[in-house]
Amino acid sequence: QVQVVESGGGLVQPGGSLRLSCTASGNTFIIYVMDWYRQAPGKQRELVAGIISGGRTNYADSVKGRFTISRDNAKNTVLLQMNNLKPEDTAVYYCHTRGRLTTATTPGDYWGQGTQVTVSS
Repeated sequence: QVQVVESGGGLVQPGGSLRLSCTASGNTFIIYVMDWYRQAPGKQRELVAGIISGGRTNYADSVKGRFTISRDNAKNTVLLQMNNLKPEDTAVYYCHTRGRLTTATTPGDYWGQGTQVTVSS
């Protein structure tokens, strides 16, 4: 299984910022898409932001202007800079990547373990 390692979650006050980081395993892993999802208790998992191999990004309407996704291709890493956080942003954030090991014949979807983001006074 491809290893997807996340970090950066935590507790912040409204208006604060966090930066989430996600790294997929090794230089032999070819990434097509990396993105971030979130899931709050009792709610469906939703796409927050994504970035494709060519660098094009997309965002959920609820985070536009506040969150920025970026990618370091050399390190197979995606970052999510979250500014002006709101209580509604509280959720477990999951990194997802679609890619292929160079030794594999087909791509796969891989998920991180999730990192908790809590926005509260």
